[in-house]
Amino acid sequence: GVQLVESGGGSVQAGGSLSLSCAISGLPYATYTLAWFRQAPGKEREGVASMSSTKTTLYADSAKGRFTISKDLANVYLEMHNLKPEDTALYYCAADPSSALWRPLLASSYMYWGRGTQVTVSS
Repeated sequence: GVQLVESGGGSVQAGGSLSLSCAISGLPYATYTLAWFRQAPGKEREGVASMSSTKTTLYADSAKGRFTISKDLANVYLEMHNLKPEDTALYYCAADPSSALWRPLLASSYMYWGRGTQVTVSS
């Protein structure tokens, strides 16, 4: 089956950096869209960054200039810099067997999900 496994979360002080990774296996499709989402306690899951199969990227306003999504053959990454306390959340990677999505930062657009990795930013 399809597996997405996130890693790299942790605790940092405001202004610090973290790099998240998501190992992807079992996708039976040649092309797919990848994304990172996050969910803080009591809040809805929100899209942070996405990348289509042609490497077109889209970022949430909160992530622009600070976060970078990238991928290789079997992984998707999220580099995060200048972290703020409001970035504290459980971060999920997601994949969908579509080369591009109409709404790539909408959670319901994605078929496959990881279990998440916690990011905590202290002030």
